[in-house]
Amino acid sequence: MLVALVTLLVCAAVLALAVRWLEPRFAFFPDAGESETPRSYGVTYAPLTVATADGEQLRAWLMRAREPRATVVYFHGNGGNLSLWASILAGVARHGYSVLAFDYRGYGVSTGRPTERGLYRDVDAVLGRVVETREPGVPLIYWGRSLGCSMAAYAASVHAPDGIVLESGFPDARAVVRSSPPLAFLALFSTYRFPAAALMERVRAPALVLHGDRDSVIPFALGRALYEGIPGPKQFVSIRGGDHNDAVPADQNEYWGAVERFVSGLPRPSRP
Repeated sequence: MLVALVTLLVCAAVLALAVRWLEPRFAFFPDAGESETPRSYGVTYAPLTVATADGEQLRAWLMRAREPRATVVYFHGNGGNLSLWASILAGVARHGYSVLAFDYRGYGVSTGRPTERGLYRDVDAVLGRVVETREPGVPLIYWGRSLGCSMAAYAASVHAPDGIVLESGFPDARAVVRSSPPLAFLALFSTYRFPAAALMERVRAPALVLHGDRDSVIPFALGRALYEGIPGPKQFVSIRGGDHNDAVPADQNEYWGAVERFVSGLPRPSRP
């Protein structure tokens, strides 16, 4: 029995180490470089560099609208880099929003290597820049997509926005792993949490949750579970025909109509 117990403990330790090695490779899919910018889609922008507390340098883009409906801080998903998201960011800007977007450490031309804790440090640094760049008198919105929902939720728990948009999100990383049977064993030893739902328990800003009903990466039920866990004012909108990586919304009228109604319902901050 002692031999069996030792063998079991060794196997568990080996499995735990394997999961530690695997989880960043399942969580992050960064691309290096910068090939496209908002200018590729007819939107002017200013490139910025944001320094983190632990010495990394993050690439950010600032797109200012002439008469912004809101200032949007955009937290993108776990794949690619800002160039991959350029068309989506330009689309947000073209709808009358000022947009600040950035690449996490290890993505694009940002320095470093992505980890969950590191991404939270990136968000802290960007929030410091938001104070400097946001326009007075217009709502501040954090907009997260997929993994970015956890980043937006974290940001909202640290510095309250006027509203938060969570698109194609999930309540936490373990829920995603459990939804895929081949990866379910990772949930036993994973250290990554990305606890969007738990973070949203601290947020009282109005929330808009968007999820495509044909999402092939994050099941629709997980988007709904994220929504159910939000205690503050909230709306849930199902995008008919929407998949996870749509560069253009499957139903643009439904999608942008929901966003614009949400933003119109937010109180406008008083100018200093």
